[in-house]
Amino acid sequence: MPGGFDIDVSVVVPSYNVEAYLEEALAAARKNNRIALEILVVDDGSRDATAEIAAAEAALDPRIQVIAKENGGYGQAVNLGFSKARGRYVAILEPDDYPAAHMYDDLFEVAERFEFPDVVKSSYWRLVRGEDGSERRWHNDYYQAIRPKVQPFTLKDEPWLIRYHPSIWSALYRRAFLEERGIRFKEVPGAGWVDNPFMVETLAQASSIVYTDEPYYHYREDLPGSSSVTLPWETQFERWIDMMDVLDRFGEDDPHIREALYVVGFRYVEKALAAYPDDGEVREGAQRIVARMDPEIIKGLDRVSPTLRTLAFELRGEEVPKFDSLAYARSLVEAGMHSLSINGLGFTAGYLGKYAAALKDRLRLSKEHS
Repeated sequence: MPGGFDIDVSVVVPSYNVEAYLEEALAAARKNNRIALEILVVDDGSRDATAEIAAAEAALDPRIQVIAKENGGYGQAVNLGFSKARGRYVAILEPDDYPAAHMYDDLFEVAERFEFPDVVKSSYWRLVRGEDGSERRWHNDYYQAIRPKVQPFTLKDEPWLIRYHPSIWSALYRRAFLEERGIRFKEVPGAGWVDNPFMVETLAQASSIVYTDEPYYHYREDLPGSSSVTLPWETQFERWIDMMDVLDRFGEDDPHIREALYVVGFRYVEKALAAYPDDGEVREGAQRIVARMDPEIIKGLDRVSPTLRTLAFELRGEEVPKFDSLAYARSLVEAGMHSLSINGLGFTAGYLGKYAAALKDRLRLSKEHS
């Protein structure tokens, strides 16, 4: 193996009560056959048949190793898997998702072609369940939107990578890079959205990132009970603060990187205020978020509605500047056209429906704070 590694890619599978999905995920990962692969299933104290399914899969393929532990949450499970990994690269496979047949083969070969960068990032598929129970497959939002002029690149070249879903599982991470920089997951109970600060920390510290627009990973984004559906606003706000702390810790003051993260912060604030319009604690939490933002960057943030930016200045106790509503409208048209080009009319119609609902919330917020 090049560089003295016996294993090319170690895939860490943090698993907790995933008996309905684990076999599918592992069967898909096992189809990688061009690289030296190991699959580390970290059973995080499951109380269903997860351990038995993992053991059965391991009996079929010696590349699978099962690691049992007491329940400690997603971050702790992944950290343990990383500590046991022997690969040149590590990857994360969430067991209620599944990879394309040769995802890790292909991504490692991309890494070889570019002399082993710190991160190899790819696009992914969004799996959305219909009313009839069937799954539809859609391109993710940054498909055909991330277009680096050179490869490898750094986050300064493509700062919008941190504006979208963290999608930490659609990537390979050079293990020595993680170890040298001391990058680990935050350890909290449950899932806790710890993928967000990990995403920012890896991309902000990477000196070399390679991106491919080929979608490999299949992400089930709307499963009942998943953290993306049920996570409380407090945790979302806390994770955004964690992400800002990462940038501050490394002195990353690039305005475009911060702009991308501000868009995420405003998205969390908007959702929380729409759900709990009369909750003083939500308002205080929103105040903490906008207090971390540079007002000059907020002024030029055309991708955020004037209503939300007005609210930000009010929460900061500062004079509200005038905003260019046409610039915001143009950004919405661009987003709609992009959605139409990658996913077609049916998906875009749903996107417009969600926007219309959000617009009603914004109008209400505007009236309440006028």
